[in-house]
This record gives sequence, C-alpha cells and structure tokens, in this order.
Amino acid sequence: MVIEPRDNIKGIVNIPGDKSISHRAIMLGSISEGKTEITGFLMGADCLSTIECFRKLGIKIEITKEKVIVHGKGLFGLSAPSDILDVGNSGTTIRLMTGLLSAQNFSCKITGDASIRKRPMLRVVNPLRQMGANIDGKENGKYCPLYIKGNQLKGITYKLPVASAQVKSSILLASLYADGKTTIIEPTASRNHTEIMLNYFGGNIIKNNLEIISTPVEKLIGQKVEVPGDISSAAYFIAAALLLPNSELLIKNVGINPTRDGIITVFKQMGGNIELLNKKNTWGEPVADILVRSSKLHGTEIGGNIIPKLIDEIPIIAATACYAEGKTIIKNAEELKVKESNRISTMTSELQKMGASIKETEDGMIIEGKSSLNGSIVESYNDHRVAMSLAIAALKANNKTIINNSECINISFPNFFSILNSL
Repeated sequence: MVIEPRDNIKGIVNIPGDKSISHRAIMLGSISEGKTEITGFLMGADCLSTIECFRKLGIKIEITKEKVIVHGKGLFGLSAPSDILDVGNSGTTIRLMTGLLSAQNFSCKITGDASIRKRPMLRVVNPLRQMGANIDGKENGKYCPLYIKGNQLKGITYKLPVASAQVKSSILLASLYADGKTTIIEPTASRNHTEIMLNYFGGNIIKNNLEIISTPVEKLIGQKVEVPGDISSAAYFIAAALLLPNSELLIKNVGINPTRDGIITVFKQMGGNIELLNKKNTWGEPVADILVRSSKLHGTEIGGNIIPKLIDEIPIIAATACYAEGKTIIKNAEELKVKESNRISTMTSELQKMGASIKETEDGMIIEGKSSLNGSIVESYNDHRVAMSLAIAALKANNKTIINNSECINISFPNFFSILNSL
C-alpha cells in the first residue's frame, strides 16, 4: 500500500463493529438456546475464523447482508468436529475456545497460523488444568496445536498474574460447566465484554471490585446483539484528525466501555480536542459518537492501570507521539511483546525508518516528538495494528510511504483504506 501525505481529514464515518464483542456474540450464541441475531458484526478475518470453528462444532450460522444469525444448541449442544479447528490469526478465538472446549464431552485439536503457533498458551492452559481440564500440546501445552479432551470441571479461585481479558474470558466460559462457583481475581481491570454479555444471555456473573464470581446456570438464552463500532479501529481516525491541520471528524456509534476507553483519556491528556456526543447504553455496552478536531499535541507518560484499557492502541499512540511536542514515555506494556508481532520492537524499528526519535525499552518506548517524519518503505510484520498505525503516521510525513504486506489489515478492518480515502 502506498500512502501519500494528506492536508486534512474531514467527514462523518461509521467504523466496523467491535472485534471483541463480535467474537463473543458468536461463542455465546452457539451455546445458548434459540436464535441469536447479531447486527454490526465485524466481517474481519479473525471473527470469520470464529464462525468457521463453530460451524465445525455443528452450529448453523447464517450470514446475510444485514446480520449474522446463530442457531444455538444450548450449553451441551456442540458436537465433535470431524476436522482440526483452525483459528487462523485469532488469539481471541483460540484462547476463549480452549476454555469452552475443555468442558465438552468430546476430544478435538485446535491450532492456528504461524503467528498463533508462537503465541503463549500456558497462561490459559494452567488455570484450566487447575479446573480439571485435560489439555496437551506442543511443549506440554506452552504452544498450539492443543489437544483438548473434554472433562468434568470444578470451580476454582484463580488470581490472574497479569491482567488479561482473554485468560479471564477463557476461565469464565469454562466456569459455565464447573461444579460450583469460580472466582477470578484481577491485578487491574481488563476489558469486561464477556461478563456483560454473559449476564445479558442469562449468566450469573457478579463483579466485586477486582473479583469476578461466576455461578453456573442451567441455560443461556439467545439474544439480539447490536455490536457497536470498535474503539480500537476508531483510534486510527481519531489520531489522523488530531494530527492533520484543519481537520474535523465525527465517528458514529463507537463503543466507549470504560475498560476500553484509555485511548480517549491519553489523547485528551496529550491536548486532543475530543468530545463524546449522543451517549447511550445498548444491552449493557455504552456507546457514543466521537467528535475530533485538529489539536496541538504534547508528550505524556503512559503506564500502570491504564495499560490494559489501551493495550491494542499503543502502536497508534506511539505513531501519534512522534509528532507531539516533547517526550512521551510508554511503560508497563510488556504484553505488547506477545501480540501478532513484538509491537515494541516492530513499531520502534519502522518509525525509526521514517526518521522518528524513538527508543525501545524493556516494557515500552521513549519517544521525542518532532514536527515531521519522512516517507519510507516500511514493514507490517503481518500485524494489522502495526500496518494501520504506520499508515496514519504516513499521512503527515514528507513524501510517500510504502507499507509492505498491508493486506494483514483485513484481520480487523477490511475497509480501512477505502474509508481513509473517502475522508
């Protein structure tokens, strides 16, 4: 993809549905009784991988122009797949499904692409084994492929070593089948879409500060799920409108869940002119329109409890900080090393190619802002968030930028470039 510099960005835009919520709607719809109708579903490669996995488990899922319809078969309605379950590039799919599959009355094998096969799985496998799960895999379950033999599970109390919505959600899905209460204790709050949606479908999840208690229920009931726009996808356009002079952008119907809105907090901290309009609540998920205007940004320090609320947005924050006045320090973000790429290393190396003053640290980055970067040939490392962040950095650069392997963007945002061009 070739990106030419732009003068400004203007317009009204709808962005694709939230990736996290789309995944969970398919999963919970499949193990609920009756139909689940999903509007605003993200038709990205990762979420389509989730659909394919559940189809292999015997669930009928229809995709129409307006919605996705899941014909749920109840908590015990999944059937043994005749084939290996392939999650593609989706870490959410493999980690959450491992919890769900641990309690079924059949065995299966689950794997993914080369990137997924390098990502750590013991963080999920260990607590599930404590619940009685029978899981084997490469290096004793450290990596996939994983071989899961369904087993009767028991409720446990588990203290998460690191705040992780994927690990928490995997345990919560397994807890639906346990023979008693399961308690999860988080070090800091991570995104809570699973808890909200489980209760919406009839689950019994109680949150008490950083403690989450799940009590099994007899059944879940299919629901109508309206998926809000994905704040992680909105982040790229928010950054573009802040950076380019004389810009004004209205992004409609975006999820502003307080466990996900760290990007808004940080951009405002950096001097960003951002307003939330038309706030409402849909089935437990808060939504708003986001109005963004050009702003003179300055550096900031990002770390601690806010990191889980913006872990996916750190690449675009890093790209934005390169143009902000003064120093930006990002710390406590070690989790970036085990994403689709090591996002600390990849963002540092590619922004340096564009002339940025950015230094990699053990748990983040230190960035000295400057007024301009230079167009360059950069690599995506097949990481969708790296590719989109570099595309936004390129809008304000001198001369054009070429992003290699930019098709990886289809994982979460298939129409990213067409929306960008329309603005």
